[in-house]
Amino acid sequence: MPELAKKAVSAFSKKPKTAEAAVGSSALFEAETERAGLKLRWQRAGSDIAASDKYVLMSEGTRHTLTVRDVGPDDQGQYAAIAGSSKVKFELKVKEAEKPDLVPAPPEAPLPSKPPSPSDAPTTGSEGCSPNSEATSGAVSGDPIGLFVTRPQDGEVTVGDSITFSAQVAGASLLKPPMVKWFKGKWMDLSGKVGKNLQLHDSYDRSSKVYLFELHISEVQAAYAGGYRCEVSTKDKFDSCNFNLTVHEAIGPADLDLRSAFRRPSLGVRRTSADGHDDWGSLDFSSLLKKSSFLRTSRDPKLEVPAEEDVWEILRTAPPSEYERIAFQHGVTDLRGMLKRLKGMKKEEKSTAFLKRLDPAYQVNKGQKIRLVVELANPDAEVKWLKNGQEIQMSGSKYIFESSGNKRMLTISQCSLADDAAYQCVVNGNKCNTELFVKEPPVLITRALEDQMVTVGQRVEFECEVSEEGAPVKWLKDGVELTREETFKYRFKKDGRKHHLIINEATLEDSGHYTIRTSGGQALAELIVQEKTLEVYQNIADLTVGARDQAVFKCEVSDENVKGVWLKNGRELVPDSRIKVSHIGRVHKLTIDDVTPADEADYSFVPEGFACNLSAKLHLMEVKIDFVPRQEPPKIHLDCPGRTPDTIVVVAGNKLRLDVPISGDPAPTVIWQKAIQGNKGLGETPDAPRDASDNNEWIFEKKLLCETEGRVRVETHKDRSIFTVEGAEKEDEGVYTVTVKNPVGEDQVNITVKVIDVPDPPAAPKISDVGEDSCTVHWQPPAYDGGQPILGYILERKKKKSYRWMRLNFDLLRELSHEAKRMIEGVVYEMRVYAVNAIGMSRPSPASQPFMPIGPPSEPTHLGVEDVSDSTVSLKWRPPERIGAGGLDGYSVEYCREGSSEWISALQSLTECTSLLVKELPTGARLLFRVQAHNLAGPSAAATTKEPVTVQEILERPRLRLPRHLRQTVQRKVGEPVNILIPFQGKPRPQVTWSKEGQSLAGNDVSIRNSPTDTILFIRAARRDHSGTYQVAVQIENMEDKAILVLQIVDKPSPPQEVRVTETWGFNVALEWKPPQDDGNTELWGYTVQKADKKTMEWFTVLEHYRRTHCVVSELIMGNNYYFRVFSHNMVGASEKAATTKEPVFIPKIGLTYQPPMYKNLDFSEAPSFTQPLVNRSVIAGYNAVLCCAVRGNPKPKISWFKNGLNLGEDARFRMFSKQGVLTLEIRKPCPFDGGAYVCHAINTQGEAQCECRLEVRVPQ
Repeated sequence: MPELAKKAVSAFSKKPKTAEAAVGSSALFEAETERAGLKLRWQRAGSDIAASDKYVLMSEGTRHTLTVRDVGPDDQGQYAAIAGSSKVKFELKVKEAEKPDLVPAPPEAPLPSKPPSPSDAPTTGSEGCSPNSEATSGAVSGDPIGLFVTRPQDGEVTVGDSITFSAQVAGASLLKPPMVKWFKGKWMDLSGKVGKNLQLHDSYDRSSKVYLFELHISEVQAAYAGGYRCEVSTKDKFDSCNFNLTVHEAIGPADLDLRSAFRRPSLGVRRTSADGHDDWGSLDFSSLLKKSSFLRTSRDPKLEVPAEEDVWEILRTAPPSEYERIAFQHGVTDLRGMLKRLKGMKKEEKSTAFLKRLDPAYQVNKGQKIRLVVELANPDAEVKWLKNGQEIQMSGSKYIFESSGNKRMLTISQCSLADDAAYQCVVNGNKCNTELFVKEPPVLITRALEDQMVTVGQRVEFECEVSEEGAPVKWLKDGVELTREETFKYRFKKDGRKHHLIINEATLEDSGHYTIRTSGGQALAELIVQEKTLEVYQNIADLTVGARDQAVFKCEVSDENVKGVWLKNGRELVPDSRIKVSHIGRVHKLTIDDVTPADEADYSFVPEGFACNLSAKLHLMEVKIDFVPRQEPPKIHLDCPGRTPDTIVVVAGNKLRLDVPISGDPAPTVIWQKAIQGNKGLGETPDAPRDASDNNEWIFEKKLLCETEGRVRVETHKDRSIFTVEGAEKEDEGVYTVTVKNPVGEDQVNITVKVIDVPDPPAAPKISDVGEDSCTVHWQPPAYDGGQPILGYILERKKKKSYRWMRLNFDLLRELSHEAKRMIEGVVYEMRVYAVNAIGMSRPSPASQPFMPIGPPSEPTHLGVEDVSDSTVSLKWRPPERIGAGGLDGYSVEYCREGSSEWISALQSLTECTSLLVKELPTGARLLFRVQAHNLAGPSAAATTKEPVTVQEILERPRLRLPRHLRQTVQRKVGEPVNILIPFQGKPRPQVTWSKEGQSLAGNDVSIRNSPTDTILFIRAARRDHSGTYQVAVQIENMEDKAILVLQIVDKPSPPQEVRVTETWGFNVALEWKPPQDDGNTELWGYTVQKADKKTMEWFTVLEHYRRTHCVVSELIMGNNYYFRVFSHNMVGASEKAATTKEPVFIPKIGLTYQPPMYKNLDFSEAPSFTQPLVNRSVIAGYNAVLCCAVRGNPKPKISWFKNGLNLGEDARFRMFSKQGVLTLEIRKPCPFDGGAYVCHAINTQGEAQCECRLEVRVPQ
């Protein structure tokens, strides 16, 4: 039995590792040996590295370093470090320096991360949780998503459309249906707003045991935008989720700016339902107190959006008599709520405690700090800060209270969602309110997913890292969310900021694209599951050995767990003491010692579970020994006599051993030489054919091989000569000559050795025909095929920013091109190829140039004809449903005649608009139109009109479409602009005529602007003489349509006439006046009467909106002189001036003598007495305790507090308060030592009194 080899001990204590370096930078490799002074060699591709400008070698004790300077693509490859008998291999990977890509850069996020267009807004919120979802406070431990199965998702919608948000709640573990509430903002409960525009629905699915709750909003307005919250609660659980609604305004045609100067201002519109009642389904009460941002009607979609009016500013400055009119004009229905809020606003205005108040709201990012600042009128005033009605106490560094002059500041550090609340600053009963909104930053993906390729049954683990620990994420497969209902197959794991998706045993159905989605982005990776196959890295080779030698068959397969059976001539081989079978990792070995002629046979290795068979032959080298006399010439006993070479094939890296039997007496001398063929003539080559009798034309340069140690060595024995090569290399290939000599003679044999190896790597592949998810890859064969024909090629791909290469084929590719599919559009890829021969697989080729799969967009949709004239056609279409990563460069429009195939371009270049007026078309022609979308990948499929279009004007009767608000009298104030727009229809374009009172309009102050679809009357500054009846007419030939509108220009009235005093008696004065001469061209609303004392001349209002022309002013002061004045009012306002009495009116005094009453002086002195005594209390240690009582006495008694007979006046832990006879003792965070008897003692000049109680301080268990 051969002795077992001892396990080798590594000479390295620290091995060099594979590194990556950019082009132009330096790469450093470091190794440490077990002992100092050990010589270490660095190699690259099997050759030793010497110190130079390129390579810097350093050794210091046990530390050895290799520095590669100015790294280039040629430096990429495999390196090795050799110390003693230990060898460590490592790689240097070279990546390109950062530079702009030659291909279009991929978008920062795939399609779901960019904001969807309004038309693509989700109608339900069932896809996932909002990015701002709050952590569930009442979720069961171990349940990562609380009560929600599906949370409401953010939505976007256009004004006037509808949207539905939905939430699903698991009901399998609930005894009763859960309670769900929907809120807008922080506090508005939407259950009280259910109506026409808002509906709440709920249902229960008995099969899946899931509750479905829906919030449906119809006819969405701009004021509905904002944050919403859904809360679900059960008996012992609670969960909530925030989501946002974004409302986009409807966009009109692009030609509105031409008439922007002639826009008519919109009027406030009161929304009512079909039955005439107010619409109580409105979401936001504050939106009812603002004028509509625009008048959204189907008849006038082109009007510009005017600025909003704040109705609170109007109400705050208006007199109370105007409240009802303003509320009616702006659509306010809750008058009681309006008056209550207005009263609070005016009360805040009157407060003089604050010089600068808090802003209505503040916003801060989560984790940051914010400072709330107010300025006080009294710098010595005491300030309290409240949060949701509770006073904020100083605790640690969370809340910091600061004071600087008359400024008071509250700083909140490390803001969290718990700080999202309402805050108040209270000064002497005056309050200043604000709200703080804490915004959660979006969760970003810091390390993306990697593509993976596995075989059936293997374990798959996707790993992704996000920017925030514990952030909620969603896993999707091919766009479908993986929920906890499938936990038997998928396992989700969280480890800090890392998230894992684990598939224990992959199946073919698991192939697809997996996505992880956060609130700030998403990452996508592809999983390819292939059938389980076995690769043969090294096949067994035929062997030729001599008798009594050792034969070793060795093969290497891809799976180290695969077992197999060795066969001899088709029968299973049973191991014994001479035949040994071993399996180490992926290598299977059959060793036969002391080979005999019976061992010459066919040997095969059959892997278990795979339909493949690896076979080779064992040849026994025959030794012919003839009887010779005592002195015999030397002879080589091989079956290759003469100079005809015998070829021996060896795999590179394997051991080559040639046993040559020899004979001769005396013992011959053996000479081994390696012959290198050459030729005499310059024009001849070694590969040229030659005749057997023409041997003298060749020259053999022979190299003597005589070393007995080393990789190539010769050993000579009495009956044989052994030539050994350890680890055969390509340089060992050639013709070896064996010569034996003795005094009797000599013999010579040529043996040809051929070394076969894996092929060289092919050149970098070329990419062509790049499509939406595919491309064609081309490559060239390798320069050296390894001495064996190329069997095929293996192709791999990876994402540019990834390090994981994915194999695209398991069956070898025979051709030099391949169409790669199933790529993700918009992602940059690289390709590389391997060459495979019978020995194995080559090293990978250099990576191809990066490329990005991009496909053309889909065809435009909803192509239609908007208008036709004698020479033009107006087209309109919508963008394609799928645009893709290549974006959208524009549209091309073409037309052709009916029956023709020649398309004519209507534009010289692409247009970005979705409408076009095609001009200069032949009248009467029947034309087809088509539109194509273009991007980097080319044009899309064409959208073509269904029917030919006849280029001919269509006669249409003229008709005026007078808006409803113009059918009543139109009122404007003097100086205001007048902008009246009246749409009309008719073809060809009608002729428009304006007239006033039967006379045509003339003058520069009235402008008329006409377009093909409407006419505008514009007056820059209205005057009284512009009032009257206007008539507009549209006419086409003998057809005509007319409309009449009345314009009333109003102004402030003139003051009343002839104000005089008709009578004076007692405290009263009777006044009388005449109506004003000019009522301002509108009805008078009444008069305002004011009085003024002659001494001060300060005017005070006595009567408002008084409609009569005479009145009585009462409650005047005797002995004073008074002036009186009267203003007139109409809808515009009060008159500029007032009518005033010319002379003051004197109120005479009446002779009365005042007799003051006589009062008896009373003695209010009183001894102290407790009206409310102290009460025994039991409190918990660590929480502030308060003892209260009430005392009365005159003069005010002096108060003292005692504990167990000790005065507490000097102890800082006790605070004593006295307010209006109520006495309070506050004990800060008491401990058991603070328990005992407490006495309150009151004393004054009339006497003294005291009361006592006992305090028990309990320690919590």
